[in-house]
Amino acid sequence: MKGLMEQNNDLLAVLTREGVLIKASISYWRGTKKLKPEDLGLKESDVSTRLISLGHKRLLPKDALAELSVVEGRAHALVEANTFPFLNGIAHFLPNSKLEEVTEKLNAMQTEFWQAKQSFLQKYSSLRREASNEWREMAQKLVTDPERLVAVIESSFPFPQKMDRYYGFDFQMFQIALPQRMEADLISLADHREVIAARHQAAQEASMKIRRDVEVFVADCVASLREQTAQLCGEMLHSINHSETGVHQKTLNRLVKFIDQFKQMNFVNDTVMEEQLENVRKELLSKTAEEYRDNSRARASLVKGLSQLANHASQLAQQDTTELVQRFGQIGVRKFNLAA
Repeated sequence: MKGLMEQNNDLLAVLTREGVLIKASISYWRGTKKLKPEDLGLKESDVSTRLISLGHKRLLPKDALAELSVVEGRAHALVEANTFPFLNGIAHFLPNSKLEEVTEKLNAMQTEFWQAKQSFLQKYSSLRREASNEWREMAQKLVTDPERLVAVIESSFPFPQKMDRYYGFDFQMFQIALPQRMEADLISLADHREVIAARHQAAQEASMKIRRDVEVFVADCVASLREQTAQLCGEMLHSINHSETGVHQKTLNRLVKFIDQFKQMNFVNDTVMEEQLENVRKELLSKTAEEYRDNSRARASLVKGLSQLANHASQLAQQDTTELVQRFGQIGVRKFNLAA
């Protein structure tokens, strides 16, 4: 048991040196209002929730917030594409090799976000007037007391000077740390020992859980990259077999880009999968799409190679990775001890 705990401690120590946890948080005024029955001049008892859902309705046209929405989507997509979800998604693990690229792009998106906010606020007054007119026109067709509904809608628009509190674009990076102990607040002397003991036990249990979860996390990262390899090969084969062009250069370029991405994300040092991808780069990606289209034999070789890679990657994704995870921890500790 002691040996396993020490091993998991080593694994956690290596993991904290191989990358950081990142969490991106983006917020802005969504321009929606949750309507209630009384907003429509109805009694709550008259509305069957089984049949009618008033829900959140847009105060503004969707395209009014499109710039902010696009930046938010790109930021989350960037994080998801270059990280691994950590402990059920409480944060994302960002390997050191991707740190500079991701932070530079997030900084650029942050600038875009604030510019989009300013652009929206400059148009806010006119958008509000236009929306009010549209809602008034619609309310006359929907309800018996249109002015009541319009008043509710108009009151849902924040004042421009109070808009700042709705907006935020932050990304934080932090390291994984185990709880060592928990301090006791000021309590009666009689309860002091019991509280200290309970908090100490809670800290120990949390530490043990994190150690176990870290091992599962590293194994999941290995399986995820292998599954992505198989998925990409499957998509490429579908494109080759079903598109009019046959082999398209964009399809080949996807694999080139993926191999480069795999090497950057491969912090666990999955040499088996990485070597296979490098062999595919040498054997299958040295030809252009046009060469494959003009040579049926070469095209058959490409299809065969992609099929083999997809099958092998799928098999590897299902295999037990305990040995690889342990080797990652051991090699990492030796490497950092030598560096120190």
